[in-house]
Amino acid sequence: MAIPIIYNIRSVQARWSSSIVAVLGIAGTVGVFIAMLALARGFKATLVASGSADNVIVTRAGASSEMLSSIDLDAVKILEDEPGVARSDAGPLITSEAVAVASLPLRSAGGDANVQIRGVSANALNIRRNIKIVKGEMFHPGLTEVVVGKNASASYAGLNVGNTVKFGGTEWKVVGIFDAGGSAFDSEVWCDPRVLDDAYKRPSNAFQSATVHLTSADAFRGFKDAVLADPRMDVQVEREIDYYSKQSTAMTRLITVLGGLVAFIMAIGAVFGALNTMYSAVSERGREIGTMLALGFGGAAVISSFLIEALFIAAIGGIVGCIAVLPLNGLTTGTMNWQTFSQLAFAFRVSPQLLGAGIVFALAMGLVGGLLPALRAARMPVATALREL
Repeated sequence: MAIPIIYNIRSVQARWSSSIVAVLGIAGTVGVFIAMLALARGFKATLVASGSADNVIVTRAGASSEMLSSIDLDAVKILEDEPGVARSDAGPLITSEAVAVASLPLRSAGGDANVQIRGVSANALNIRRNIKIVKGEMFHPGLTEVVVGKNASASYAGLNVGNTVKFGGTEWKVVGIFDAGGSAFDSEVWCDPRVLDDAYKRPSNAFQSATVHLTSADAFRGFKDAVLADPRMDVQVEREIDYYSKQSTAMTRLITVLGGLVAFIMAIGAVFGALNTMYSAVSERGREIGTMLALGFGGAAVISSFLIEALFIAAIGGIVGCIAVLPLNGLTTGTMNWQTFSQLAFAFRVSPQLLGAGIVFALAMGLVGGLLPALRAARMPVATALREL
């Protein structure tokens, strides 16, 4: 025979002050738990969105990122003739790219932060087709002009169309702003690679990578095999989407581990809050417990009743925590991308799956916090409980 659930609801209402403490503790823990996972999810999604299944990135063999890579113009020329390379009327769809980092003043923080400068070929927008110029125009090859991603324009002072910005000892005119669909490119500044190399006193025929647009995603294997079989080439070939996915691994792992540690520490406090609430309920309801036992309710029924009460409190806390974290969804923040040593803007991503995980986490805390008090209530001697007035 089970104890009616309405009894547990009324019990929580009667002890609302201690219940609120437990609810707030669980809500805060769930909020932090979801926020950190949403942060890691947003960072990874931003980098993964930078890649395309029918684009390939070619870097020096063994290089873990573009910043540590170098390929020369001869290698780019060889790539142009490999099988599977898409072509337009202007020629093969390949952009040889140079990468640098510049320190620019932030709009809000008052200090400086690194921004990634990417030198791209004039046909870059035909290769990364999800990127559109939304204000101004594309830079002109051979000139000290730049186009900036929408997040970079919003984050750094002076990156507006018509302004002049200085880096690499050169003054550059901002001629356009582009929208990269929420990818990492939105945090970059683009210009002509040879002009960029000249500004940073680097050889004009050296690049960090080459991005190739294939005729289709299925052409990847043939292209890769042909490139790696060429004895003149000392490079590695990856799908662009796989490259950026790997670039996100270290930071997402760090955010997840640190967030998990913070949530675990907070969970301990929340569990103790639930324990305190449920132990108080047991001590205050000794006569009620004795009456239920005397009426024939078994120990299992008492345990179930107290666990239901603890789970009810935990569920409320979980729901409150989920509601509290919803405004973070889509909120843009920024952090250092340690692969490029530059600032990367990205948005929190609060998904239904994360909200569900938060509710499960809350219920787990409620279960742990309610189990020992429930066992104590079930083991309470009937005679002793009935003497408590």
